[in-house]
Amino acid sequence: MIKISPSIISADLADLRATLRALENGGADMIHFDLEDGSFVPALGLGARIIQAARPLTGLPFDVHLMVQNPEWLIPELAGFGANRVAVHYEACPYPRRMLGLIAGLGMQAGLAFNPATPVPPLQFCRPFLSFVVVLTTEPEGKGCPSFLPSVLAQVTQGRAQAGLEGVEWAVDGGVTPENARQVCQAGAQVLVAGRGVFQGGTIAENIAGLRAQGQAGEAEYSHARN
Repeated sequence: MIKISPSIISADLADLRATLRALENGGADMIHFDLEDGSFVPALGLGARIIQAARPLTGLPFDVHLMVQNPEWLIPELAGFGANRVAVHYEACPYPRRMLGLIAGLGMQAGLAFNPATPVPPLQFCRPFLSFVVVLTTEPEGKGCPSFLPSVLAQVTQGRAQAGLEGVEWAVDGGVTPENARQVCQAGAQVLVAGRGVFQGGTIAENIAGLRAQGQAGEAEYSHARN
């Protein structure tokens, strides 16, 4: 079952309540928050307090992606603000298993995110804390619209083939649109994180439906190729 996680950083935040209501009514499965520090990536994104502000406004799960150095200090705050799942970057964590254990110990699902240039290593040592993996298919550019990198999808296919990771969910984040969602899910993605693909061109509901339809077609082809 393909899940859609709209990235709220691409939304019009002037009326957060209305935006969240439109995402609920449009069929979103969760809400994605990118928190950036201007150091790990060349951009300053949303602050953590938007999660606190948004939590009373929707019952949808909150999917938080920490694009920050030294993420450990943020984890308890995110739990207190109502985050449901948190991904930290493998590149920012010298001891990823310990970091995942901290997230899981606070009652949240724990994930690892990988930049496009970082190969996904064997991750069996991260079980049982690891719930999901996020593979980035764009590189942050600080401004503009970074290009979708289809070659990175091989990381998803190879990662899902690792023995011992059954039940771990694989997400793709970066430049995902209804036009490439089928290709993304053919590679094995189960969660589509989409910003512009949800909030630009057409209505939110239409874009989510398009992502899901194309994603489910790709998911069927992924399953057929392995049976």
